[in-house]
Amino acid sequence: MPLSTARKAEYFTKMKELLTDYSKSFVVEIDNVGSKQIQQTRIALRGRAEMLMGKNTMMRKCIREYVEENPGTPIAQLENCCRGNVGFVFTNGDLGEVREVLESNVRPAPARVGAVAPIDVIVPKGPTGCDPGQTAFFQTLQIATKITKGQIEMTTDTHLITAGEKVTASQAALLQKLNMEPFTYGLVLKSVYDSGSLFDAKVLDITDDVLAAKFIAALNTISKLSLALNIPTQASVTHSIANAFKAILSVTIELENYSFDKADIYKAYLADPSAFCGGGGGDGGGGDAPAAAAVEEVVEEEEAPPAVDMFGGGGGGGGDY
Repeated sequence: MPLSTARKAEYFTKMKELLTDYSKSFVVEIDNVGSKQIQQTRIALRGRAEMLMGKNTMMRKCIREYVEENPGTPIAQLENCCRGNVGFVFTNGDLGEVREVLESNVRPAPARVGAVAPIDVIVPKGPTGCDPGQTAFFQTLQIATKITKGQIEMTTDTHLITAGEKVTASQAALLQKLNMEPFTYGLVLKSVYDSGSLFDAKVLDITDDVLAAKFIAALNTISKLSLALNIPTQASVTHSIANAFKAILSVTIELENYSFDKADIYKAYLADPSAFCGGGGGDGGGGDAPAAAAVEEVVEEEEAPPAVDMFGGGGGGGGDY
């Protein structure tokens, strides 16, 4: 039954107030979501957000009128979102908290004939509770079975439905016989509007940890490229200094009449490695701990893949800084 003129005017007023009072909103898809589930979601959001559903034509007309009354407003972007079975969830709070409430309110549902499967359905092997007289039904679906203790038992896991395919009558009947409700339905977040910006809801999956990991990965890539091209950058300068030190150290070790403070410990170790062995007693090994730690650090550095040094090449040829 269509809305009366008074009810339409009331709806338009309410939506315009929500568009004015709230700076953030979710565009949600409500396919296969019942009225009771929507009501439970409204209750869970009480005090944090408001949900508004309606016909797409009414919502688009309301948005157009709002844009005419407020020229230049970015709300105009929401008009294109009114496609399909959608609604709006308005909020001024934290988008992440509201998202958790929306995604947590899901309900299991049986597979209905003709419905598009949102996920793959795999029926696990084991007893089915069906009597042996229904064996032909399983054979029609090409499911391997055997009779065990007076009932049909599936011998292998069966990939019954693939995501994106329509559920057939036989598949729905089998799931009903097995008392399986493989699908879950709830509000699906499609888009997010935040202070004039409209973006996909998947952007909310990007946390600070994800950003930090991406930044570190990009920094490592820049460092590798800089070393390979022999072009010093801030990302590669620590590696270049380490490589330069190893190059100077390798030259110093071969010189008998020259050394420097940082090289003395390495020359001493190469001259007499036994001097750096632990004493075995409680007090015997304390004095050699710093030296042993320094030598161990050098061994770990040498085990790393060789990089281009600051002398111009990878192999040990000539060149200068």
